[in-house]
Amino acid sequence: MTWIKTVPYDDATGRLKTLYDRVKGPGDNVDNIMMAHSLRPHSMEGHMHLYKYVLHHAANTVPKHFLETIGVQVSLLNGCSYCVEHHFQGLRRLLGDDGRANEIRGALEAGDPGPAFDAKHRAALRYAEHLTRDPATMTADMVEEMRSAGWDDGEILEINQVTAYFSYANRTVLGLGVNTEGDILGLSPGENDDPENWSHG
Repeated sequence: MTWIKTVPYDDATGRLKTLYDRVKGPGDNVDNIMMAHSLRPHSMEGHMHLYKYVLHHAANTVPKHFLETIGVQVSLLNGCSYCVEHHFQGLRRLLGDDGRANEIRGALEAGDPGPAFDAKHRAALRYAEHLTRDPATMTADMVEEMRSAGWDDGEILEINQVTAYFSYANRTVLGLGVNTEGDILGLSPGENDDPENWSHG
């Protein structure tokens, strides 16, 4: 599951058990990316706060399925199959349209989102790609391009934060050898109106 020791759900006690109970899904399943934090529960708590607030918060105005699309794109660019598989399933569930989901994935895997997205969404994906590949060369013009395409500054912030979060999550996974063995793909925190609800369903 990972290259470092982890604590299984049944062996967890104290603060770790409390956190596992907050993030678990069906059958007491805890995603391997969260279990990778089990030797330092405080870092799991920080990760979940960031994840829930950046991707699954009611105050976001960018549609969640497009935020998941950015997550899949960033994860593909970083070579993180774990996050690609988890978040593609989340994207597919949110869209409720397997054909559209497969079209999106195919375009992202080909590195050519043009045919699958309109100009507004292509601008956001270009921004996310550049920030992922070459962050030191970002310029104000790239933000202006997103504004001109129709994103407001709050939405640009959301896109920025989701892009940055996935680079963090990808490096957590890739640096610790996290795999999908035993995971239930595509689960995510529900109850967007309750930022403290981390339960995966």
